[in-house]
Amino acid sequence: MTVTYPDGSTVQLKKGSTFLDAAIAISEGFARKVLAAKINHEFYDLNRQIPGDASVTFMTFDDEAGRKLYWHSTAHVMAAAVKRLFPDAKVAIGPAIDEGFYYDFDVEKPFTEEDLEKIEAEMKAVVNEDSVFEREDISRKDALKLFTDMKEPYKIELAGELEDKNVSLYRLAGFTDLCRGPHIPSSGKIKAFKLLSSAGAYWRGDEKNRMLQRIYGISFPDKKMLKERLEWLEEVKKRDHRILGAKLELYSVDEETGAGLILWHPKGSIIRETIENYWREEHRKRGYELVFTPHIASERVYQRSGHLENYAENMYSPMDIDGTPYYVKPMNCPGHIKIFQSKMRSYRDLPIRLCELGTVYRYERSGVLHGMLRVRGFTQDDSHIFCTPEQAVDEVIGVLNFVVELMGIFGYTFKAYLSTRPEKSLGDEQSWESATTALKEALKRTNVEYELDPGEGVFYGPKIDIKLRDVLGRLWQGPTIQVDFNLANRFDINYIGKDGSEHRVVMIHRVVLGSMERFIGGLIEHYAGAFPVWLAPVQAVVMPLTDAQRDFAVSLVDKMRLVGLRVDLDDRNEKINRKIRDAEEMKVPYMLILGKREIETDTVSLRKRRDGDLGAVPVEDIIERIRVENKEKTRD
Repeated sequence: MTVTYPDGSTVQLKKGSTFLDAAIAISEGFARKVLAAKINHEFYDLNRQIPGDASVTFMTFDDEAGRKLYWHSTAHVMAAAVKRLFPDAKVAIGPAIDEGFYYDFDVEKPFTEEDLEKIEAEMKAVVNEDSVFEREDISRKDALKLFTDMKEPYKIELAGELEDKNVSLYRLAGFTDLCRGPHIPSSGKIKAFKLLSSAGAYWRGDEKNRMLQRIYGISFPDKKMLKERLEWLEEVKKRDHRILGAKLELYSVDEETGAGLILWHPKGSIIRETIENYWREEHRKRGYELVFTPHIASERVYQRSGHLENYAENMYSPMDIDGTPYYVKPMNCPGHIKIFQSKMRSYRDLPIRLCELGTVYRYERSGVLHGMLRVRGFTQDDSHIFCTPEQAVDEVIGVLNFVVELMGIFGYTFKAYLSTRPEKSLGDEQSWESATTALKEALKRTNVEYELDPGEGVFYGPKIDIKLRDVLGRLWQGPTIQVDFNLANRFDINYIGKDGSEHRVVMIHRVVLGSMERFIGGLIEHYAGAFPVWLAPVQAVVMPLTDAQRDFAVSLVDKMRLVGLRVDLDDRNEKINRKIRDAEEMKVPYMLILGKREIETDTVSLRKRRDGDLGAVPVEDIIERIRVENKEKTRD
């Protein structure tokens, strides 16, 4: 049979040869790096036979898919170790995630640090045994009987939901799992790993289900990579927005108020207000008009929009008002549609760009709530553009250019994804194709590279998703652009064309920041809490050395506040080194120290975070310096 490699070269192999044979045909060294193989979109273990003439792609740890199967295989090793140490543990799921893997277990008591150490030691034993991942294809009926005999309720539940008549099992070191695969050839390929933490996790993320114990881990083909990743994880910990948010007094979540609801503290509110003011200014420059819509609306509008049909699981239960069900809004779009429809529009009026910092409410299971990043109530920087079909591509281009400029201000690069029609959706195929083509054309004309994300569009249209890359290389969900032909039809949104007849409008949904909660939560981690001057809640702290300088310090603070600067006074009876240390802990950009000499010369002894002592600077110079940084939005 003929095997074709990605570079177009071929090799002749005997029938019955395995994928490992095809890798060895390239070189022994390459074969040692290979983890699995792929034909078209189907993955194979290396020890499986090649089905016939085929174009084969190999997976290594350098590939995203290769890393995922490596981490998933390590999750199996961990499960095997847990079952050896805790035979009564019931196994649930153990997927690879973006930064490693986890496995969920049903055990009587939560795992302790000592338990994790024992599990890690047992994993080393499984690795040293170089146990082979053995695949077995059996009927779903036999799998149900097997897991019933093994008393594994979660596997029984999962197997029972599969539609396939046949399923695959993988066996490793006495552990049997229901799994599609593929896996690495043997446990010995796992050279370095670390169990990171354990935490409670509801089965399937539903708080109505049993609480399981989830163990997180990471693994690599060599110890150096593991060391680098552990150092990176330490940096991630330092930047955790939940820790910094409390330390810097930016926000809180109160149990009595409700999970997933953010309480913005004064300092956090300053950051938000500054970003929102900038957002309004930039939108007005681009021809957007600011609107406000109610927090609740009648069910009639959500029946018409399709939200009750396609999005009800994310909406909260209605309240009865005069016999009519009302919902807190999950989206801003119906309100914007109604504003557009408040009078007849001409083609000469289009495009109309309505924007709103609109607060919406969506149900999230308690198991997935995460600080500011996953919440139940949040404010979107929402906008809806109503335009003619001919204007659609140019409008999307305008949004993409806006995104590029805006993200540059905050120091983000980004990665774009084009998400196409999901299974659960509205509208005809032609409308979806037209909308997708418009997005592709806009991406092409702006030279924005993108990846296709099949089936991940929203129910009313395809979208461009922009994921922001922070200083640690992590991706955050950010801007999104959606071309929507469906809501225009459902709400009968029209304009009068040149011919005097009514024509259907094209509606573009877009956010350029996302939600304020998630965006600012991400910014906290991006900047490690050290916001640039224009965003810093406190831009400078004035520190008199003694009470003799206090009056001058007060007048300086007042003077700086009068010109719009955010300045605090630290006149505590503390040594200056303590005051400096406290200001640095709170990530304040500038420290203005006043002693007798400074007052005599109308200067301040200036310190900047990270840079230290900058010497004596005239008072007017430091005021102008901060004003320029505010205006130019410079980053440290």
